[in-house]
Amino acid sequence: MIIGIAGGSGSGKTTFTNAIKEMFKEDVLIIRHDDYYKDHSNLSFEEKKHINYDHPDALETNLLVEHVKQLKDGQPIEKPLYDFSTHDRKGSEMIFPKKIIILEGILILESEALRNLIDIKVYVDATSDERILRRILRDTKKRGRTLEDICDQYLKTVRPMHEKYVEPTRKYADIIINGGMNKMALELIRTKIESVLQEEVCLEF
Repeated sequence: MIIGIAGGSGSGKTTFTNAIKEMFKEDVLIIRHDDYYKDHSNLSFEEKKHINYDHPDALETNLLVEHVKQLKDGQPIEKPLYDFSTHDRKGSEMIFPKKIIILEGILILESEALRNLIDIKVYVDATSDERILRRILRDTKKRGRTLEDICDQYLKTVRPMHEKYVEPTRKYADIIINGGMNKMALELIRTKIESVLQEEVCLEF
């Protein structure tokens, strides 16, 4: 089963994703769309800071689509890794298929080719105030960004791209939840996953 978890930056996608992972442990594989940002190692750090990372063209979504198809066919993939502190790729890692695959990212539901591979589509909603505050906390603590850079990026690209590309993907979602710790949504997902895992066990016998 493939679950897509979309929503704006700072909406609570990672919180919801990690809650599912905690429930099903080793049966779950998480693939983050962020790792598929295009490589810009040929540019200076200052040049990289001016790239619009919230536009669909910033990501190698076609590569992600191919990787998801390979995983569905039971084949391993060599997934890229991305370093937000340097705006660069930092190699890759070998990933093997698992029973449950979670695709997480702001633009997971923007690509029709990717949507067609997803069994359950979730959109995590949050107010703009919540999203910018969470983004500030995350980017200062984990990505080495300054408050000035975060606010500048938010006003120039994050907010306008959210309104143009992210928010409209709500219409493709099977489930829309408010924030990352929605217990009812987690229970719905848990029930669906358990039924799929049970079906697989029955088929094995």
